[in-house]
Amino acid sequence: MLDLGSLNESQRNAVTHKEGPMMVLAGAGSGKTRVLTYRIAWLIENGMDPFNILALTFTNKAAREMKERIISVTGEDARNLWMGTFHSVFSRILRAEGNKVGFPSNFTIYDTDDSKSLIRSVIKGLNLDDKLYKPNMVLNRISMAKNSLIGPDEYLENESLVSEDYESQRPELGRIYKEYFERCFRSQAMDFDDLLYYTHLLFSNNMDVLNKYQDRFRFVLVDEFQDTNYSQYLLTKKLASRFQNICVVGDDAQSIYAFRGADIGNILNFEKDYPDQEVFKLEQNYRSTKTIVEAANHVIANNKTQLSKEVWTDNEPGERIELVRASTDSEEGRLVSSSIFQEKMNKQLRNADFAILYRTNAQSRALEEALRKVNIPYRIYGGISFYQRKEIKDALAYMRFTINPKDEEALKRIINFPKRGIGPTTISKIIVLAEERKVSIWDIIGEAHKYFKGKIGNGIMEFASLIKHFQLESANKDAYSAAETIIKNSGLLKEYYEDKSIEGLARYENIQELLSGIREFTDNTDSEDRSLASFLQDIALLTDQDNDSGDDDRVTMMTIHAAKGLEFDHIFITGLEEDLFPSQMMMSSRADLEEERRLFYVAITRAKKKLVLTHAATRYRYGMLNSCEPSRFLEEIPSQFVFQNQRATGFARASSIPPAYARRKEQPKTPVTNLRPLKKVKTSYKPPADFVPDDPSKLAEGMKVEHPKFGFGMVGKIEVYNHQKKAVVNFDDFGEKTLLLSFAKLKIHAK
Repeated sequence: MLDLGSLNESQRNAVTHKEGPMMVLAGAGSGKTRVLTYRIAWLIENGMDPFNILALTFTNKAAREMKERIISVTGEDARNLWMGTFHSVFSRILRAEGNKVGFPSNFTIYDTDDSKSLIRSVIKGLNLDDKLYKPNMVLNRISMAKNSLIGPDEYLENESLVSEDYESQRPELGRIYKEYFERCFRSQAMDFDDLLYYTHLLFSNNMDVLNKYQDRFRFVLVDEFQDTNYSQYLLTKKLASRFQNICVVGDDAQSIYAFRGADIGNILNFEKDYPDQEVFKLEQNYRSTKTIVEAANHVIANNKTQLSKEVWTDNEPGERIELVRASTDSEEGRLVSSSIFQEKMNKQLRNADFAILYRTNAQSRALEEALRKVNIPYRIYGGISFYQRKEIKDALAYMRFTINPKDEEALKRIINFPKRGIGPTTISKIIVLAEERKVSIWDIIGEAHKYFKGKIGNGIMEFASLIKHFQLESANKDAYSAAETIIKNSGLLKEYYEDKSIEGLARYENIQELLSGIREFTDNTDSEDRSLASFLQDIALLTDQDNDSGDDDRVTMMTIHAAKGLEFDHIFITGLEEDLFPSQMMMSSRADLEEERRLFYVAITRAKKKLVLTHAATRYRYGMLNSCEPSRFLEEIPSQFVFQNQRATGFARASSIPPAYARRKEQPKTPVTNLRPLKKVKTSYKPPADFVPDDPSKLAEGMKVEHPKFGFGMVGKIEVYNHQKKAVVNFDDFGEKTLLLSFAKLKIHAK
């Protein structure tokens, strides 16, 4: 039974609103997730079938946690809720209805790396300059078009867009978009933006499908509405148009994703679309101290474009905000790390209680170095995820190609790994042949004997047979059984098992961990579909927050954009300097500057107990030492909420470059001459027929050794690693390698 007694009046009114459009304007730390969860539970308790409720969130992790909470209150029937991210929900619809827009149910979802790789291929095929048409820039342009629901043909016919491209000296962007779009279609693949674009196309061209889902979703709820883009907004509006039972939850003061296409106008203008809306303001902050809440209020009050609300709290006043002024970015890192160390020791805190936020990823270097020097463990949020590691992407590419043999990007990863004698020239020829004949790459591979002779043709046919075998094996098996078959028979497991270096061992362990993850997916009783295709869809839609377990005791480092939705007892906001925060790229208009201020507001409101703001008088940027001015945002916090920390040094002339740096800058540069030519690296070594490894216990530093894969080398040092001995060997032709002696096959020659 749902207990509404723990809610405040505003929260309770929002939860129990009966029908019609409503907006929950939720200040930072005001319990919006709780309200959204209770709202859905209340609807179910009052007779609404979970099948008829659609809840759209911005992470799958948030959706899972909310659903579990709702199930615990209302019962197992709540598992039938349609709840997830925009991308996961719309991919589910496209799996069922995609044939109406030309896609099978087993279409592939490309991640950013796949998309960039394909764009590089398109740029090369069109003989364009990849320095002018940088894949990241091109992908952003295409993403902008798709999120505005502009297809490639409409793009080429849009005079404004074409004119912009000519002015930027990139007149072929439209042609690249069209070719990329067609190549994705032929590969039966969608990128993230396509999941929204094709859902819109599906609903626009198939009224029966739109009517079906409008009738199904009697109540539509959208979290983080201020972060929706045009296509998300339009799709939500279409789905809710029949019953008008739309509930949007958000905070215009936390709209910070314009660079991704988010439109703050969606929440600011919600009343224009729904003039009879009910507005519920959640203004009580349960997260932060009074000092932090008041400081944040004073900062955001400087924005002119915003919805009216006044966030307040009953929490204790807490400590004043600490302002730390450092002479350099290196000293800034040192002061932050020493402050964390002292706070931990004095108050018996955990590393996980602390987070360091910055405007750009480049700022993390000095901070990382400082934390390492005092042995404080940390994690960089948004760093390379498990599923982005090469060995994992290789394994997943085999699975993807098994499910969808038209997936061009998967083919390029696996057709010659492990090596089959099918080089880049052959792969390019397969792709060109498919383009010329307007068929899929699988059609060419399946008839390789028509196009390739001898050993290469045989190699391609053997690869095709291997994939067909995987398809047969996977047809009626669950994800784990299918994946195990693919990984073992593809040669991947053997490849990594035989590499006994530290790196090779780590890759082998990662492959085993992947299989463990698939086993967990298969054993999960909540999974309706336990097929390999379903697993691949699940991981394709993961976000950084979905990958984060949050279990380990480490200081968290991240950009402020990545910190959205999180909270920590102690927050350090670093680099509060003009041109860095606010960014020099965000000062061309009031709208941009107000978004930067909202970003600062988000950063402040992540802190629960203590907030530290830091800035440096000088900072290296782009290899140059620059003198820095404090951020204008610091002046917007009233002095009664702040105290200046005097621990930093070097402020006799804070606005000038310290003498040591000035002298260094004046010294003439010495030309670099007589550079040694780079040694050519061999790609293989064939041991003699009588090669027999020696007992590794006889190995000593300085010995000359021979390895069956890396050839001859000299043992540099031997040390213990996780109770096992490892040797660092400098091989003549392969450079330095670290080998575990329990696995390494080394033949001792002499000292």
